[in-house]
Amino acid sequence: MRRLWLLFAQVVTVALALYFVAAALRPDWLAGLGRRAQPATVASNVSVLQAPGAAPAAGSYREAAGRAMPAVVNILTSKNQGREHPLLKDPFFRRFFGDRLPPEEEQASLGSGVIVSPDGYILTNNHVIEGADQIQVVLADGRKAPARLVGSDPETDLAVIRIAVPKLPAIVLGNDDAVRVGDVVLAIGNPFGVGQTVTLGIVSALGRNNLHINQFENFIQTDAAINFGNSGGALVDTNGNLLGINSAIYSQSGGSVGIGFAIPVTTAKTVLDAIIRHGAVVRGWIGIETQDITPELADSFGLDRQSGTIIAGVVRNGPADRAGLRPGDILLAVDGKQAGSTNDTLNLIAQLAPGGKATMTVMRKNRPAKVDVTIGKRPRPQ
Repeated sequence: MRRLWLLFAQVVTVALALYFVAAALRPDWLAGLGRRAQPATVASNVSVLQAPGAAPAAGSYREAAGRAMPAVVNILTSKNQGREHPLLKDPFFRRFFGDRLPPEEEQASLGSGVIVSPDGYILTNNHVIEGADQIQVVLADGRKAPARLVGSDPETDLAVIRIAVPKLPAIVLGNDDAVRVGDVVLAIGNPFGVGQTVTLGIVSALGRNNLHINQFENFIQTDAAINFGNSGGALVDTNGNLLGINSAIYSQSGGSVGIGFAIPVTTAKTVLDAIIRHGAVVRGWIGIETQDITPELADSFGLDRQSGTIIAGVVRNGPADRAGLRPGDILLAVDGKQAGSTNDTLNLIAQLAPGGKATMTVMRKNRPAKVDVTIGKRPRPQ
């Protein structure tokens, strides 16, 4: 019996010695034994294929989006409906019950904007902030700040607001003159209030006008998805540079159908500079109503040409009236620049400085004539 006990003790001693040696020299052997002892239902060694995550996939626009997104903000506005409770008009009820009567109704709306200067200037649409009593800006990093209206231009549907926040990321302005149909663009904004969203598309058309959206129209058309809440957001190129301010969509359902319109950055910059300097955009005006010449009009007026702009009406006692321009005159040139369509003519006149003089070349009774007009200031639309 003693001999068996001694044999057992020697076996245990040798086993313990081997265990400690293995633990010191090859611990992975013991780890392997431990894994093999796990239940068969644990699938920790399943073979899977893992793609590398460092480099972007081919065709990715993450760099462009990453540059532009921090400069695109959400704009929250609120305004009172102005319907005061009838009892508040009575001094007796106002004195004793005013605090308990229902408050004025308040309407809130949501839009987007683009930080164009580290000094806090933000471009957005006029219809986003129009009539707002309070404007609040939410930055991409979550910071919030109240904003004040610097100025607006309803005729291009642009507005400039400003916030006092340090270390603002400003977008880089692009060159819309180099844009061509088919170029890839990204639209960034906050559609339906779901949060900042990036959509992809191409430039579908350039110079869209006569859409009767704004008075001055020169839209970039895109099929990048633009929805309610995107208004005032950014349309950027594949480098993340600003090409336009998203402004409108064509839709019969209220959602995107692939026809969106953005105000070119050239127009936006001109309006931005004018508002910062003067508080408003000052344009030239001579007080005429123009109409494109059609073959039918050419036949009815007995005209030799079937293109151009005809003066259909003249504002009484306006600059054109005082200078001698008449309905029926065909406007050929504005201060030496050829007048094409009504849209071109309107833009040429708007670029003239109020108070100065400009020469209008017209065709009257099939004879050319030149008329000097003192340019007036374009009235602000009501």
